[in-house]
Amino acid sequence: MNLTTITTQLHQLKVVPVIALEHAEDILPLADTLAQNGLSVAEITFRSPAAEEAIQLLRQQRPDFLIAAGTVLTSEQVFQAKNAGADFVVTPGFNPKIVQLCQDLGLPIIPGANNPMAIEAALELGIETVKFFPAEASGGVKMIKALLGPYAQLKIMPTGGIGLQNIQDYLAIPNVVACGGSWFVEKKLINDKNWSELGRLTKEVVELVQ
Repeated sequence: MNLTTITTQLHQLKVVPVIALEHAEDILPLADTLAQNGLSVAEITFRSPAAEEAIQLLRQQRPDFLIAAGTVLTSEQVFQAKNAGADFVVTPGFNPKIVQLCQDLGLPIIPGANNPMAIEAALELGIETVKFFPAEASGGVKMIKALLGPYAQLKIMPTGGIGLQNIQDYLAIPNVVACGGSWFVEKKLINDKNWSELGRLTKEVVELVQ
């Protein structure tokens, strides 16, 4: 799967659950809960040691899911993400070494870029889809609109500080393909195996954005 295909899928989904798991096996009931409420996508972050196993489980058991490996910071995590079967990698910032490694491995990457320097570094390497992080703290909708003046070709996935109250403001910008969020996949709810509440929250956001 290439980045163009992934970007198209993200654009259709409009929202990406950013998931931190303590127990890898929780990914399967969580994925089913997401899918039943209209979201067959997951960004599983390397903020927890369970990430690699969770990606692997999801790839094997739910092959139709669009899977991102998130918060990838090291070369080792890139290899783990690829070997586990992630469709693409998402990074919080722009690390040329990590971007180059992903490109060498044929693993699509959406790197973080929230300023002109990072955006130009991404464009230099042929990347036009970036994660805008931390979105609200970096100036939010106003900042994105300002950056799109000189960089009109950018496709953007804002993440950080986004919730029901402002997600539509971001999605109203044509260059925003999808928004990342963790408020509807909170770690406590996952640990408590509260699938009904996770389902309710997912349905709420999907109905809002669609």
